[in-house]
Amino acid sequence: MKLARRQFLNLAAGAAALPAMSRIARAQTYPIRPITIFVPFAAGGPADTLGRILVERMRAPLGQPVIIENVAGAAGTIALTRVARAAPDGYSVSIGNWGTHIVTGAVQQVSYDLLRDFEPVVLLASTEYLIASRNGVPAKNLNELVNWLRANEDRATSGTGGVGSANHVIGVYFQNITRTRFQFVPYRGGNAPAMQDLWLDIST
Repeated sequence: MKLARRQFLNLAAGAAALPAMSRIARAQTYPIRPITIFVPFAAGGPADTLGRILVERMRAPLGQPVIIENVAGAAGTIALTRVARAAPDGYSVSIGNWGTHIVTGAVQQVSYDLLRDFEPVVLLASTEYLIASRNGVPAKNLNELVNWLRANEDRATSGTGGVGSANHVIGVYFQNITRTRFQFVPYRGGNAPAMQDLWLDIST
């Protein structure tokens, strides 16, 4: 089982760096059928975009179809449950972040063991977080935003990918260090769907 996953690591790394290695990939016993990469977020977010770029570089070296399947919801636990219950043969793979693969196991009761049921393959990217608000918020900098939040706790909301998601945990941390309170609104993806609503709010 582990051999197949290690082969996946080697071939996936090669797919990103050496597109000409398709003849080497064909000589391997893995893969012999399509691979599904589960993205635990809605389409259009950073993880989904990164996954789709990755699979385009993987298909030729691996010699097999590589499919992205978006299974959003519950801070990524729905998708990870699918992967954990699949055969550990390297054909069901997940993309995630520290929220889906670390935090959820600490703050939620999940049906899988993040340490036992998953094997890390490769670090794909790192992400910086920022704060954005609609035009109606009369804050021009962080200090003004904190003051506005303290005065408008009943009006302020923050979109997240669900309880335990990365942006939810960051939001709670932000509340604690700034002594502010606002309501969290869960989305089936804290980036694409939430950002779409924010953009519509800004543009109207």
